[in-house]
Amino acid sequence: MTILTRRKLITSAAIGAGGLLTGCDALNRNPAFQDMLASAETANFAVQRALGDRMELASEYGIADLSPTFRANGSRDPDTPEYAASAAQGFANWQLRLTGLFEKPQIFSLAALQSLPQRTQITRHDCVEGWSAIGQWTGVPLKILLDIARLQDSARFLVFHCADRLGGRPYYESIDLLDGFHPQTILAHRLNGAALPVANGAPLRLRVERQLGYKHAKYITGIQAVASLAGIGEGKGGYWQDVANYEWYAGI
Repeated sequence: MTILTRRKLITSAAIGAGGLLTGCDALNRNPAFQDMLASAETANFAVQRALGDRMELASEYGIADLSPTFRANGSRDPDTPEYAASAAQGFANWQLRLTGLFEKPQIFSLAALQSLPQRTQITRHDCVEGWSAIGQWTGVPLKILLDIARLQDSARFLVFHCADRLGGRPYYESIDLLDGFHPQTILAHRLNGAALPVANGAPLRLRVERQLGYKHAKYITGIQAVASLAGIGEGKGGYWQDVANYEWYAGI
């Protein structure tokens, strides 16, 4: 009941912020919505971590449940010369770098990621604006990469660095290790059986299925293992947390 009520509050606040919204900017300008998110974070985190199986799966669906289209939100194209050149090559030169507190830092090409064991899951994406969509995602479980690179004992968080920028700021997000090792946390490169579209984060986006949509970073270029979020951006753990005081833990 706690989680369902919170979902309803988010939807109601999104409608009150302007009805049919075109992007998270609309909520960014709504102080009441920001206050609601901030006040809910501590209690929500405690509930999510204290109740039930800490590795409980988010609901999964069937092919018949897929949404007719999967709406793109936030950045729809990094729109940089480097990204355009990589896209023109089918992202053959794309690199994912694992840096920071790893025993064995890694660099993976897109082809290398695709050669690893994959997971396909059909899940519901819940946006902070109040809309939802069901999509089929395929990608490499993040746990596999973490096992290869071997986290150091001092690592506590994973920071996802992205190719896109909003308002002149680089986009980034972060999660803790519990969500990092969750079986449904994947780096997706396919959506609904086809290569991930640019608007949805090609060639690589995070799917962290037990959190709201703004945590699902797109255009991922790097994963940094850190002991603390201090010193990264403004130290709040993500782009929207820095610019609009969104909560860091966005569990649903």
